[in-house]
Amino acid sequence: MEPVPVSEDGTAPDERTLQMAVALDGDDTSIAQARHLAVDFLTRAQTEHGLPVSQRAMDFTRLVVSELVTNARKYAPGPVAMDLRIIGEAVEVVVWDSDPVLPVAQAADAGRVGQHGLEIVMAVVQAFEVQREPVGKRITARIALLDDPGGALTGRHPH
Repeated sequence: MEPVPVSEDGTAPDERTLQMAVALDGDDTSIAQARHLAVDFLTRAQTEHGLPVSQRAMDFTRLVVSELVTNARKYAPGPVAMDLRIIGEAVEVVVWDSDPVLPVAQAADAGRVGQHGLEIVMAVVQAFEVQREPVGKRITARIALLDDPGGALTGRHPH
């Protein structure tokens, strides 16, 4: 699938949004397929649209897609949809699934084996939002396309 330029109301003509939406199959290959599509989407944004995308943004996007799609496949019955879009200087990863239960990050526990996916996602993204939908929920994670010029990580800044 190719990114589709979408004009946003109220944005300058040169600020377009590249977007790709896909329904993922319910089998075990959907997680790998989602990771591949995310990297392909960002690569095309670079090569076909000239947008700068750092290696860190590629890696973080692949990681976030993997964690969110894995959780959707693991905990939600039925279909999973993924939407990738570049808005300004960030890529948004949106994953929808049919389970209305909102995820909650667990308290840090070095002894816990597994179930760290949401913690990992929240550590590397700039913004994270979970929204209940008429059917299921939608999770949106925003990742900076470029590394900070000062050398800081592009995830959340410590408060």
